[in-house]
Amino acid sequence: MTLALTLDISGIEPETGAPAPDRLLAGNPEFTTWNVEEAPGGLYAGIWQSTPGKWRISYDEWEYFTILEGYSIVTEDGGVPVHLHPGDRMILRPGFKGTWEVLETTRKDYVIRL
Repeated sequence: MTLALTLDISGIEPETGAPAPDRLLAGNPEFTTWNVEEAPGGLYAGIWQSTPGKWRISYDEWEYFTILEGYSIVTEDGGVPVHLHPGDRMILRPGFKGTWEVLETTRKDYVIRL
């Protein structure tokens, strides 16, 4: 077993989903998630993608991500919109509340710590 892992999603069966109906604000976004790593202690890493739409988000976990494709806007409640394009990185800390709006299908890599 190697201790180095690439975020290669070939051969990984993706999970599909959508925002909970009570969080959906616009559109009909569909999520696709390729979870590449699930480590002890609640650490996850992989690739996530969403089609256009807007929904409310609320984080109990810590997440770091890089936008790989597309265009999204993340807005913290009471804050200013953050426009995210390929190459942009962000950390969302536990307690973050706001909205995620996908204007162009967006793909990101992520690391989540529960």
